[in-house]
Amino acid sequence: MSELSNLVWLAPLLPLLAAAWIGTGIVARINLGEAGEKQTSLVLSIASGGALLLLLFVDLLALINSPPGKIHLVNWLQVDEYSIDLAFMLDGFGLAIATLVALIAFLSIRFSINYLHRETGFQRFFMLLGLFNGAMLLIVMAANTALMFIGWELAGVSSYLLIGYAFNRDTATKNANRAFVTNRIGDTGFILGIFFSITWLGGSDWQSMAQTASYLPTTHVAVIAGSFLIAALAKSAQVPFAGWIARALEGPTPSSAVFYGALMVHAGVYLVIRLQPLIIQAPVLMLVLVLIGLLSALYGWLCALVQTDVKSSLMFSTTAQIGLMLVACGLGWFELAKWYLLLHAGFRAYQFLHAPALMHLVTAVPRPVPAWLAGNAWLYNAALRRFWLDPVADAVLLKPTRALATDIQNFDERVVNRMVGLPNRSYLGAAEINPDTSTPGNVGQGRGVVGRLMEFLARFLHWFEEHLILKGGGEGLIGGIQRVGKYMLQAENLLSQPRYLILAIAATFVVII
Repeated sequence: MSELSNLVWLAPLLPLLAAAWIGTGIVARINLGEAGEKQTSLVLSIASGGALLLLLFVDLLALINSPPGKIHLVNWLQVDEYSIDLAFMLDGFGLAIATLVALIAFLSIRFSINYLHRETGFQRFFMLLGLFNGAMLLIVMAANTALMFIGWELAGVSSYLLIGYAFNRDTATKNANRAFVTNRIGDTGFILGIFFSITWLGGSDWQSMAQTASYLPTTHVAVIAGSFLIAALAKSAQVPFAGWIARALEGPTPSSAVFYGALMVHAGVYLVIRLQPLIIQAPVLMLVLVLIGLLSALYGWLCALVQTDVKSSLMFSTTAQIGLMLVACGLGWFELAKWYLLLHAGFRAYQFLHAPALMHLVTAVPRPVPAWLAGNAWLYNAALRRFWLDPVADAVLLKPTRALATDIQNFDERVVNRMVGLPNRSYLGAAEINPDTSTPGNVGQGRGVVGRLMEFLARFLHWFEEHLILKGGGEGLIGGIQRVGKYMLQAENLLSQPRYLILAIAATFVVII
């Protein structure tokens, strides 16, 4: 058991290596086109299948004996008394969700082979799918928040690139940027959580955090858990960060299944479950979880009722279900949340992957909007417009940021540029930007304090050059040096005479005495 458990690091590494192999092939142009599809899909299938088989063997041995728990490999980083280990947490819940992640990823990869056949970006899609597979396994297997954050970021990058898979469409690139920026807000909370946990708890691994959290003041515990909670809400697309998830459906269906239907969208709930020892010590956070979970469930439910396409309906339904998982965590039912997460992830992956075939099988019109909702014009319009979450975010965050950037740019142009003497191209003419320096002796006009100083220095050097260097004969610098040399030669001849030599010696003695 121990020998096999020590190899679990291969589970996230194999898909990452496959992604690197595919990316290298794209750069070297050895797996492009339809001819390279077989090699690309085979490499990733073997890697993801190997990760799944490895975890299944560990599952089998865990059923016979017990889950391996924390598996320490090497010390990753050591700074004074603080250390971060390269370690994995394979307790019962961690092992179950890691196996589910590997299974869903493997099935999605096999599904994508035919779904994306002859697509221009076939190899690029599989490279990103392998990157995401390894990232998700890092998230659910990491024994500390620092290692988990690496997977967290890799999943975010691969999500961004897959949303913008059709990068030639403006809608895809704009939606990808929206999702990326929103998740970066959550990443800020994650980084703060790591910092506070290391500072106040002395470590970032789940076991040490659980053991030492009881010795901290409630305020400190709430700050640590609250920082991570921001990351969880953003990653799981809960209110007020729920707006980005609908935009993420621009990616192909297989990526929608693994990212936003089954796996990545549940990463926030997984993080909250791991934070159980801290959250139960902060009743305020438990209340926040209940309120946000209920609000997100209501938001997802109402928005799903007015959707007319399958993917959007499933996506908003997922938002509502995850909201209910957060409610369970807020009420202290963490065990229920674990089972809820595992069952919902598997079922939702099946629904997303089955959606394309469902469109061919079902010929009936979409389910009509309930009468009570259709009769309420304001509520129906609000649900159809997704409760204006994006416009509100623009008004609260985007517009003030743009206004601040404009003010800084104006200050830079009107104050800083003038101080250092740089021209302001927004209102200076061509003659001012490029002054005439063709006239002899004209060194240009400086602007600002620094510009005036440089102008003075330039004029002085110009005078020095004109009067002492460039002029020849006895008027220039060479003539002056020759005259000084002649005078020094005469002084030397005088001093070489005995009377002047004796006079110089006498003067020296007088000065010394």
